[in-house]
Amino acid sequence: MTSSEAEKDSGTDAPDLKAPSPHKRRPRYPGRNPRRFEEKYKELNGDQYPEEIVRILASGKTPAGSHRPVCVREVLEALDPKPGETGLDATLGYGGHAGELLKRVLPGGRLWAVDVDPIEIKRTETRLRAQGFTEKELIVRRTNFAAVPKLLAEAGGGFDFILADLGVSSMQLDDPSRGFTYKAQGPLDLRLNQEKGVPASDLLRSLTEEELESMLREYSDEPYARVISRAVYEKRNTISTTTALADTVRNALPGVSPSFTENDITRSIRRTFQTLRIAVNDEFAVLEQFLRNLPYCLKPGGRAAVLTFHSGEDDRVTRSFKEGLETGAYKAIGLDPIRPSPQEIYDNPRSKSAILRYALI
Repeated sequence: MTSSEAEKDSGTDAPDLKAPSPHKRRPRYPGRNPRRFEEKYKELNGDQYPEEIVRILASGKTPAGSHRPVCVREVLEALDPKPGETGLDATLGYGGHAGELLKRVLPGGRLWAVDVDPIEIKRTETRLRAQGFTEKELIVRRTNFAAVPKLLAEAGGGFDFILADLGVSSMQLDDPSRGFTYKAQGPLDLRLNQEKGVPASDLLRSLTEEELESMLREYSDEPYARVISRAVYEKRNTISTTTALADTVRNALPGVSPSFTENDITRSIRRTFQTLRIAVNDEFAVLEQFLRNLPYCLKPGGRAAVLTFHSGEDDRVTRSFKEGLETGAYKAIGLDPIRPSPQEIYDNPRSKSAILRYALI
């Protein structure tokens, strides 16, 4: 009788002699510093590799998957949050501003925070909860900031201060799968909320050449709107990725002027992406609705601050604040734009275009 037959005869099962699976090592990437977003495992897991985050910040860069809040000191001076007050961060993003505001309204205060991005709002809420902020003092809602009036009853009738940071977060810009960056290939999406609307690639196929040209001029002041719109329109049915759009713009511009530089081309590519992002998210209509509602969402003595990152946003905020001052909706506004300090721009180059404006009830 063989050993296997003996084991069957005795009614016992043969022991599992299969070798254990070998430990899977993290894939090795070429070079000292991974270049692809998904390969930057240390930056994407900063709590496990704090020394790497310190090194990257010291070099003036933003770690992948994170965001550096802009004008924090200036925002806090404008809003002057105090213990016991109720505030609103209308664009939660990575939560950098929210964390600082919460520190100042405690004890006894509350901060409401809203965002439309279903991916990042979950990550940010988890991060802030881990810092000790409970549902008692931090109330998170996924909604568009144009819908702030719907929060008033639950928030006690109004807010002592409201912040809106209109910039696109670095987490969105850096992740190619979100379709915001021209620097890496990804789907040409550009939606802040990918559960609603259509991606930019679909929008392009629905526009006429004249409509695209008009959008480039109105939304981004693009000086070469006609050349770009013609080139993009001709290739619209084949443009489905970020790099395809960037290459189309790049190839269209060299013949415009003999003095055309690489920086000129890059700026036009950025403005083209900005135009499509504004369009697919209906950003200007949402901003204008928010600004109309803003004075009525603040308590007497309330303060509002808005961070903008291009002229289309800043012009709308400036106009709304001035009209509010003229009609008596606001008691005072900041007439001069507040900009990041030279040190902040050096530490965080993405803050360079930021402008902060404020209004008081």
